[in-house]
Formats: sequence, structure tokens, C-alpha cells
Amino acid sequence: MELIENLKTYKDRFSRWNGSMSSYPWVENVHSPFTPVRRALPMMNLALITSTGAHITGTDAFDIESKDGDLSYREIPIEVEAIDLSYSAKGYDPKAVMEDRNAQIPIDRLLEYQANSVIGSLNSVWWSISSHIPNAARVAEELGPQLATRLHRYEAQAALLIPASKLCHQTLGIVARALEVSGIPTICLSVDPSVNDKTRPPRTAYYTGELGSVAGQPNWPEYQRRILDESIRLMETFDQPGSRKLAVEHQSQVEAARGER
Repeated sequence: MELIENLKTYKDRFSRWNGSMSSYPWVENVHSPFTPVRRALPMMNLALITSTGAHITGTDAFDIESKDGDLSYREIPIEVEAIDLSYSAKGYDPKAVMEDRNAQIPIDRLLEYQANSVIGSLNSVWWSISSHIPNAARVAEELGPQLATRLHRYEAQAALLIPASKLCHQTLGIVARALEVSGIPTICLSVDPSVNDKTRPPRTAYYTGELGSVAGQPNWPEYQRRILDESIRLMETFDQPGSRKLAVEHQSQVEAARGER
């Protein structure tokens, strides 16, 4: 299945794009690839892909100024501490992730799930890509297949994808399609389902949240756990492509009203 349907048409539209996001030519797909989950969560090696533009401080930052965007990626060991990360941010405010990495890169939450056997393991490295990659064709032709190859190299059995900006909801939607075509089931978190409805990643879990803290508000671990727990468990229940709304929004409003945060 094509990662971008009518790719030639998209390339033509992108070639005429003036650089303003108000006139950006969003990808529009109709169909979705789909790979069933074949391994139970407690036996699963789960990969994490985020698009915060995170990189280890002192290494090369992502280029967020070029028209195409930066098509590179970073493989970051899970042992790297939050204090050692810097962010090339565009399209979102990095304040939340700098305050609490788990708002976008939930390493601590997923390691808790590993310790409690909710998942078999969190993959030994996680993947960081740029928050600003306008050229979706290159994501489909280059970045998506490259990441699929790397995840297979690490024998990942599923992947959780967490965007940070509006544009990278599209980017990770295309990456998710590439992973599923290669045989790796995915789940995308989303706070902008309108983009996912166009891109059509195979599985999307969405709620009314904020760009820059898509995995949960900073320094609110229970909120983060609810989002991740519901999303990861949903992955097993999909028997066809689609999107489902999380119950976390209502639960957290009630908790906050009670002063239980």
C-alpha cells in the first residue's frame, strides 16, 4: 500500500507551496495499512518514536528552517537522562517537555510499565525526529522506510508514536503507515484528530490535549499514566484501521475539580 496516495499530485502541490502553514498542502489518504497485534503486551518489546526534535546536548541539532525539513533521526539510549537532552522545537512550545520530559517522551512512565509487566520491555533506544518536516513525500520515501528498518533491527514488536506539533501529527502518521506496511503494529497518540483523519495512520488514540504535552501534562504522572495505559491497551483491541477517543479527558477534569491532582 502507498504511504501517500496520489503521491505525484502531492509532490506537485508541495513544489508550489509558498512556505506559509496557512496554505500548506496536507496529505490526504483514503485507505490505511493494518498489521494485527500478534504478541500480548506483557511479552512485547515496545518501540517509542517522538517528534520533539530531541537530541543529546552537544550533538547536532535538527535543521528546522529548510523547506523540506530535516529527514534525519536520532537513536537515543533509554539511559540518557532528561537533563542531557536539548530540543529543536518548531510548531510547539517546548516549555512542557523541558519541565518534564514525560509530557512528550514518557520514558519514565514506560519503564514503570516494564517493571510492572504491563509491557514486556521498552526498547533499549528510542527514536527522535524533527517536529518540522514539511516535505511529506520525503517522509514516505526516506524517513519512514529507514525507521522501519531500524525497528526491525531491534526486533520491536510494536511502536508508540507521539507527535509534538500539528505538522508532525502528519509526519508520524506517515511513519506509522510505513511501519505497518513492514509488519510492525503501531498506535499514534493525537491531540489533533483532523490531521490524522487526513493522513490515516492505522491506529490513533486521541483526546483534547495540547501540542507540546501530548503524552500528558508535565509533572502530573497519574494523568500521563492514564493516557499511556489506555492508548497502549487499545492497540490490542483494533481489528481494523481507525481512531478512538480516550476517556482520560473526563477523568482528569473530575480529578482536578476534586483537588486530587
